[in-house]
Parts: sequence; C-alpha cells; structure tokens
Amino acid sequence: MAAAAADFAGLARYGLFGRLAHQEYLRRSEEQLRALHAQGLEVHLRVLEAGDYEDYCTALGLDPRTPAARVAYAGDPELAGEPFVYAGERLAELLPVLLDDHRARVRMSVAGVALLEAVGDDPDGQGRLAAVMGYVTSAYLALAEGAGEGCHLLTLRCHGPEDGEQLSSAVEVCVEAGGLYPAGRDTEAFCVTLAAGVAGGGAGALLLHGDPGVPAPGASDGPWARGWALAGGRLRPMTVHEVFDELADDAARGLPFPPGVVPRPGFPLPGFPLPGFPEPGSAAPREGGGPLG
Repeated sequence: MAAAAADFAGLARYGLFGRLAHQEYLRRSEEQLRALHAQGLEVHLRVLEAGDYEDYCTALGLDPRTPAARVAYAGDPELAGEPFVYAGERLAELLPVLLDDHRARVRMSVAGVALLEAVGDDPDGQGRLAAVMGYVTSAYLALAEGAGEGCHLLTLRCHGPEDGEQLSSAVEVCVEAGGLYPAGRDTEAFCVTLAAGVAGGGAGALLLHGDPGVPAPGASDGPWARGWALAGGRLRPMTVHEVFDELADDAARGLPFPPGVVPRPGFPLPGFPLPGFPEPGSAAPREGGGPLG
C-alpha cells in the first residue's frame, strides 16, 4: 500500500493508480481489503515506498510502469519478512500501525546488515551471533525488570568505530504486575540494533525513560531517566551527571527534554560472555571474561 501521500505522488507518475487521488485510492483499497477479509482470505500488507520501488526495479531491470514490476516487488520473499496480517481494521486506524511496523522493519534490516558484518561469515560466526543475541536478550529483560511497573521508553543510538554509521532505535517497554507485555517488531529492531553496536565495538548511549505517570523513587513527582554508555561494544551504567548530559545532548539534536525529569544512574546489567568472541577490532577470540565496563 502507498500509505504516505508523498510515496503515492512519487509512484503515480508511473501510472500505477490511474487517475485516482490518494484519498480515493485509500477508500477503494479499504473496500477491497474488507471484501477479501470477509471471504476468509488472509491478506498480508506491505508499505509501497517510491524510492525503494524504483531501486528494486532498477536492480532487476524491470519497467516500474508495468503491473509485473509491482507484483514482483510486492511478492518478493526477501523483502516481505514476517507478514503484517490485515484483520479487518479501518485504514484510518491501521495505517499508523502499518507505517510504524514498516519503520521498525527498515531499522531492523539496516542493523541486521551491520550485525552480520560484525560477527563475520566464518565458521565461528554463528556462535558469535548466538552469544551476542543471548546477551542482548538478557540485557533487555534486566532493563525491563529494573524499570518496574508502567510503560517506559528505551532509546538507543550508536555508531561503529570504523565506518561511523549511526544506528538508532526506540521501543516502549510495558510492565504490569511484574509481567512484560508481549514483544513486537519494535522490540526486535531495538535488540538487533543493540546487538550490532555490541558486536561491532560501537559507541553510543542507551536511555531508559520512566513512565511519566510513575514518579522516580524518592521523588514526589516528575518522570525519571536512567542511562548506560556504550563504549567499545560494552555497556556500563552512567552517572547522574552523564544521564543529564545525554538528555541535554538529545535536546540539542531536536528531541524534547522531558519537563521536570529526574536523572538517575544506570543499574548493573548482565555481563557479556566474552569467551569465544573477538574483542572489537580483532579477529582473534580473547580468553576469559568479566563484567561489562
């Protein structure tokens, strides 16, 4: 689906939508989706992006004006990934969710390439990949447990030591009665992004923004934030001053500074299993291990 008006306009020049305007295209698409769903058919949705579609057609030598090109793009299994299943929703409610899912897929794809490059394609690469993903999963669960009750926000930015490519991700972590809400695509994208930073010896910062409705421990009101620094692919808890500085840096990059936020130090996270995994910038594994930071 050409969910965004800009993508619709970019693709309309190839005659994909006839003389339809974007709103009429969406209305007709909703009618078609509802009819297919009513017949009991499982419909999978993907976002149709103008730039991505054009690149795809160029790579395969397809004419973007032909129906065959659109069908090939929509059905390419390497692009589709885990299906986004239509369940009869109205498009007004569905499109924001579909777009969020698409953005998470893009972040996961970019971070996944960086992760696979970092672990290598030698015979030991699968072992290194399993070690990193196991660590990231335990760190994510520890962050959720340490956050406590409520819906919190995890933000991550990191870049590699060599090419400097910046990766970023964010995910909402909700804990109720000690239980963690089911993970979605944003959680996958966050974990893969963190894994790429860890495996690639990256640097950056991870912030845990507390639920605004849950006061910081020892404070009568106001949201809280905790942080961890990523250096050489290893996480260490930030101090209160470091958390404040990172929040200020985020504000300088255009992100809103939470009013009345209470900076808190990061808490210890599980140690990384170093045995069998190379140090950043080295192809040879290092013996031994120890706590992060």
